[in-house]
Amino acid sequence: MFNGFHGVLYRELTIYSKRFKKQILSSSISPLLFLIAFGWGFGKGVSVEGVPYMVFLVPGLITMASLNQSYSIAQEINISRFYFHVFDEYLVSPITHTEIILGEAAYGIIKGLISTVLIILYAWLFHVTLSLSGLFVLAVLMHTFLFSCLGITVSMIVRDHGDQAMVNNFVITPMIFLCGTFFPVDNLPSVFKWIVQILPLTYSIKVIRSTMIQGFMPWDLFFVLAAFGAVFFATARMALSKVEA
Repeated sequence: MFNGFHGVLYRELTIYSKRFKKQILSSSISPLLFLIAFGWGFGKGVSVEGVPYMVFLVPGLITMASLNQSYSIAQEINISRFYFHVFDEYLVSPITHTEIILGEAAYGIIKGLISTVLIILYAWLFHVTLSLSGLFVLAVLMHTFLFSCLGITVSMIVRDHGDQAMVNNFVITPMIFLCGTFFPVDNLPSVFKWIVQILPLTYSIKVIRSTMIQGFMPWDLFFVLAAFGAVFFATARMALSKVEA
């Protein structure tokens, strides 16, 4: 099993290494702008949930940036599928669907972890002190795993880049702005509060923010994340099976 997993991951990392500098540069601009605009421009002297706004904001940016990087494998998989037919080669090779999904998910996790390290460095430069522990790492791993699996699922379902853009515009972007990245979800109207409670990012942000600010793991919410991860892994397997059929 591990040969197929290693093969898929090795291919993705080999390609990623060739554009690593460009990827880091492009992915570093947006979080920096958010820190400057919201942290300096809006958040100076402002407290949210009993902590300075910058302390509140950084865990949200980590969650947002790692989501974007982990989920972005969907676009890369689409290019591989539609133009280079890489997945056709995967499907005729002697590796299982589980190996393919785990290899792609591991690639998404690595991309998410790189973006996480970048935001932590920004936090240090902005003199934001947060708790970094094994619980925080565990939370980020689960978060990036579930959104990597979601990216794989979506990439297997969509038929072209237009469909991919629709998912991004109507699902991913609203989720980023409504699930507590920049402000507490308690400030939302009642109908939106109900909606965000069924979205995985709401729980990711709560778990990651808790491990970084309070220094403890809310295990009930972590197991909700694990459930989302299991569901998205299962949907990725189903979607991949339909592509093969």
